[in-house]
Amino acid sequence: MNGSEMAAGRLAKLETMEKRLQAVYKHGALYPLEPLQLQDMQEVTLTITDTSAIDEDLAGYFTAEEWLEAKTDTVTWDEVRQALAGISGSLSDAVSAQRQER
Repeated sequence: MNGSEMAAGRLAKLETMEKRLQAVYKHGALYPLEPLQLQDMQEVTLTITDTSAIDEDLAGYFTAEEWLEAKTDTVTWDEVRQALAGISGSLSDAVSAQRQER
């Protein structure tokens, strides 16, 4: 086997399939809402996104008055860019820090 064949074999091992799908959790198991092209006992990596927790979190993050004010907010793109430019580090770190202050 020459060098390029060995490199191709290594790359084939590194390739992964990524698929986003909906599933239902019931009695300790996840049930996909569509068929999966997987072999029995094939190991996969799961990333769980709990949308209900996100909805609950957002609902409690703002007051009713803040939601009403946001409905008629007239923020411009320049104001958004200016506000974002003032954040040092990552945006997620800034949001987390602001949440901890509340």
